[in-house]
Amino acid sequence: MSYVTMNYNANIFNFLFGILCISQLSYAQVDFNKTPDDDLGNVEDQFQEYFYEALKQKGIENYDRSIEALLKCIELNDEPAVLYFELGKNYNKLKNFGAAEASFNKAVKKDPDNEWYLDELYGFYVAQNDLDKAIKAIKQLVEYHPDYKEDLAALYVRTKNYDDALELLDELDKTHGISESRDVLRNQVYKATGRKKDQIENLEQRVDDDPGKESNYLALIYRYSENNQKDKAFETAKELLQINPNSQLVHLALYKFYLDANEPDLAIESMKIVLKSNQVKPDAKLKVLSDFVSFVNNNPEYETDLVEATTLAESQNDKKTLEELGQYYLSKGDKERALRYFESVLRLDENTYSVLQNVLLLKLDLKQFEQVLQQSAEALLKYPSQPLIYLINGVALGSLNKPNEAIDVLEEGLDYIIDDSKLEIDFYIQLAGAYKAINNLDKAKSFTDKIKLLQNPNE
Repeated sequence: MSYVTMNYNANIFNFLFGILCISQLSYAQVDFNKTPDDDLGNVEDQFQEYFYEALKQKGIENYDRSIEALLKCIELNDEPAVLYFELGKNYNKLKNFGAAEASFNKAVKKDPDNEWYLDELYGFYVAQNDLDKAIKAIKQLVEYHPDYKEDLAALYVRTKNYDDALELLDELDKTHGISESRDVLRNQVYKATGRKKDQIENLEQRVDDDPGKESNYLALIYRYSENNQKDKAFETAKELLQINPNSQLVHLALYKFYLDANEPDLAIESMKIVLKSNQVKPDAKLKVLSDFVSFVNNNPEYETDLVEATTLAESQNDKKTLEELGQYYLSKGDKERALRYFESVLRLDENTYSVLQNVLLLKLDLKQFEQVLQQSAEALLKYPSQPLIYLINGVALGSLNKPNEAIDVLEEGLDYIIDDSKLEIDFYIQLAGAYKAINNLDKAKSFTDKIKLLQNPNE
């Protein structure tokens, strides 16, 4: 049971717990059903009244008044540990941490076997980042709830007690089996101490102990690779494939090993398995696809395989993958295919500005002016301060023989250019052409002169 869970439960049962505490201290100290034969009855009634008042005031966040009521209880009877427990919580809310710590410790001293008090004290020390005292408190808690051992291991890691942390993690793994959260702690220790050999030996032992578990092999492959033991990593990957021929994740490693071993056909098969897998995350697929593209750039005879692989990738509807494919075909000069992939990205996310820009520029190159005009006009509503969109819209209007409309758009777009002389020249070129089209040669010349000035500022 973790600290968070314990405190959650404590909050749920706080009211009932308070009543229970009153009941316990009442029956332990006094009998409220007994008719008083002296002044003791009044004392007992006052105590109960003050205690209920303390709980009520704490419930409505009047912590000062709650403390006053508790102190009156203590004046009447300072024995019940719950009084100091409640005091500690109130002081903590008021950020009077010294008084809170003293109160919690007094409650624990009076009732050292009360796990709720210990849990509150442990949580207090963690919040104060007083980890040595937190360790002392949690060691007492472990006696009641062994689940706290993982919290203790985490504290050992934070306080750099690495040997103690590993010893405890080994014990927990042996008792409860491997867990991802404990592996995170274990790897933090190995990284901090540089114990790569110990880390690998631990993973090798896991493979020996449970040879049918895929995750053990994958972790070992990763650590071998990280430690530059590529031959061992390759052998382990092939061993996993032999034990589990249907493994998909192993091909994330295998394709690279095959490439390094100059076995391109096997590498390509592994890449295809990765790209169509529903177990591999999109970012990992994108990395594989990038490697595939690089490989085909150097080995164009495998482009057919890349086309097949990209068809698989396309079916996954992953934006990053599709954009990577668009960039690849753009670099190859295949504008039609690049445009297809970029448009697929926009269908998945119309707010990807960089891709929209590529789509509009490609359509201009492909002379799809009507589409550019409509799409850029829509884009201006969404991006009214992007000068490039004004330029693209103006070019489309000029190409469709609408020079007056082009002039209006281009001159409006000029206002949004900031420190970009190249873009400014492009605007002036289009404006000069538009004014020439309406036979306003003086105006056309003025923009031509501006172009020369920007191109040769020292003349």
